[in-house]
Formats: sequence, structure tokens, C-alpha cells
Amino acid sequence: MMLCLDCGNSRIKYGLSAATDDRWRCSGSLEHAALASLPGLLAPYPPPQHILCANVAGEAIEAQLRAVMHGFAAQWHSVRSTAQAAGVRNGYQNPGQLGVDRWCALLGARSLQAGNLLVVMAGTATTIDVLDAEGNFRGGLILPGQSLMRQALARDTAALPLAEGACERWPQTTADAIHTGTLFAQLGAIERVWAAWPDSICLLSGGASPLLAPHLACPTRQIADLPLLGLRQLARQELNIG
Repeated sequence: MMLCLDCGNSRIKYGLSAATDDRWRCSGSLEHAALASLPGLLAPYPPPQHILCANVAGEAIEAQLRAVMHGFAAQWHSVRSTAQAAGVRNGYQNPGQLGVDRWCALLGARSLQAGNLLVVMAGTATTIDVLDAEGNFRGGLILPGQSLMRQALARDTAALPLAEGACERWPQTTADAIHTGTLFAQLGAIERVWAAWPDSICLLSGGASPLLAPHLACPTRQIADLPLLGLRQLARQELNIG
């Protein structure tokens, strides 16, 4: 059994899987403050022999995870971005600088879908990455996610609230104007990249993906937990787990 961990800025996503199984025996997400509950969530299932961790949340979070998972006596793999893995070639000038969550999402996307892809992770930040049909990562964008945009407006202006609004064609309240404006900023960035890469399918993942998917004009496939899929693919093809 392998446990895949995607440690993001806001939450930790986890998936427990047999090495040769394409389904998760157990999966979910936890806030950082609740990570001590992870062993209890895994207790009803066969224990993992390997733990793969893709972490962008900082060293302290990974240290806490190692501590709470110590009782499983599993081999720990701290995953890093590399120049090439699982059929994907990393086009970054410094491959190790690419966020490991983005790298794992690219590996997951490659394992799921052939052809030219736009790989979008919508969470605390939104990342928009271009992957060609030969497995070459061409490059991509990073921008604040919709929630972070809304928080910035509330924090750094005197009169704009952190309020829940709705998407409207012509917003007539401040809350709706903020919600619609920040949503359109996300959609506009994705669709602008797609316009330059039109022979592609958008694979959309991340906690904010349900907010974006209904409004995107480009061909879109919504996928749960792309980085976890990429970690599982990495384990099979590069680490020979299975």
C-alpha cells in the first residue's frame, strides 16, 4: 500500500492506494490544524509501506506529518521536481524551481489524457500550465486564486468588504461586483492561455475548480486531486513501487 500526500498552502490532500490499483481505498483532505487525525482515518485500512509527500506548505508541516505517521514504519519519500519523470519533460530553466504540486499535477494529467493539455490547479493560488502531446511542459502562469483576490481587496482597501456574492452579468451590489470580478479574472487568465493553445483540453483540479468549471468557454475536464494521481504515477514508473 502507498499513501500519497499533497500538502498545499491551505489543506493536506491524501489518498491511500494499493500499488497496482487505480482506485483510492481512502482519500480526503484536512486542514493543517487537523493533520494529527490522519492516522485514525487510515486505521481501518491496510497500513502503507510507502508514503509519498509533495509539500509546498513548508518544512514544519512535513515534520509534523512525519511525526504523526511515525507509527506506520513506512518508507518516506519527499518528492521533488526533476528534469524528467513518468513521460513528462520539465521545461523550466531550473527544473527544481518548479513547485512540486504543479509537477505532480502535470504527471497526473499526462497519465490521464493524451494530446495537448492545459493543466489548471485552482486553489489558494491558480496555476495554468501548458503540456504538449509529446509530454513537454512548455511553461505556465501563477496568479492569486479567487479567494485570495477577494481577501486582498478586503485587507488593502478601506471600503470593500470580504462578503459573499454571486456571479452576475451586470453586478449591482458590491459583493456581487467583487465575486464576479475576481471570478472573471480567473476565467480570463485561463481562456487567454487557451486562446494561444487552442488545440488543447483543459484539465481542471483544485478546491476552487467547481466554481470555475461551469463558466469556462474552453473544452474542460474536471479532475479530482491531479497531484495525488501524479504521485501514484511517479511511484509506479520511477520508484518501482508495485
